[in-house]
Amino acid sequence: MPGHGEGTRVKNGPALAGHGAEAVRDAITRMITTLPEALRRSLTWDQGAEMSEHARLRIDTGVQVYFCEPHSPWQRGTNENTNGLLRQYFPKGTDLSAHGADDLAAVAAALNGRPRKTLGWRTPAEALDEALRSAQAGVATTS
Repeated sequence: MPGHGEGTRVKNGPALAGHGAEAVRDAITRMITTLPEALRRSLTWDQGAEMSEHARLRIDTGVQVYFCEPHSPWQRGTNENTNGLLRQYFPKGTDLSAHGADDLAAVAAALNGRPRKTLGWRTPAEALDEALRSAQAGVATTS
């Protein structure tokens, strides 16, 4: 974000490295609004402070945000599984700003191309493609 790396860091100041609530809200808004409305009805999140802008996200996108209960990882199973898969590429504590967008996109492509038991051994990319086609067909038939 603007100001990152400039001057002395202010304790409890704004999170300029892109981890703060505004940066997270803006990134989610940019990405989620590319999906058809039928596929962006809700988002379930952990209790992190990075979602303190959830009300603005709801207003900007129409996406309802739900929060998991503390210390309840079973309420966010897909997230926990994905975190484990991401750790194969980026160990905990990795500074993601050291990786370019192309590097991150390559990891996303690799993970989205990996079959998952929970998807009937389809890949996430295949499941998303099917959901997009289904949403498109649903929109086309309503008139």
